[in-house]
Amino acid sequence: MTEEKRLALEEKVVAMLRTVFDPEIPVDVYSLGLIYKIDIDDDGNLTIDMTMTAPNCPMADFIVDDARFKLETIDDIKSVTINIVFEPEWTKDMMSEEAKLELGFL
Repeated sequence: MTEEKRLALEEKVVAMLRTVFDPEIPVDVYSLGLIYKIDIDDDGNLTIDMTMTAPNCPMADFIVDDARFKLETIDDIKSVTINIVFEPEWTKDMMSEEAKLELGFL
C-alpha cells in the first residue's frame, strides 16, 4: 500500500470515528481524545488503540461495537481490531479545543 493511499484511508478512519459517540457525552470519541493509535497495514487491516473516559464505562461495549461496525464499512479496510487500553490514563487535556468548548471546559 502506498503512503498516499494509507494517509487517505486514515483520513476516512478519522472521519468515521467522528461519527461514534458515547451516548452519555455529546462529543465524538476522536474529539474526546479517546483514540490513541490508528494503524493500517499493507493488507488493509486496521488496528486502533482507544481508551474510555473511565475504566468502568458502562457504554464501552456499545461504543466499541459502534466503531467497529462503522469502520468495517470503509472500502479497502479488510479487518478491524479495536484494543481498549488504559495507559496512558485519559484526561480532559486530551480533548480537542472544540470538545472542551462543547462540554463547557473553556
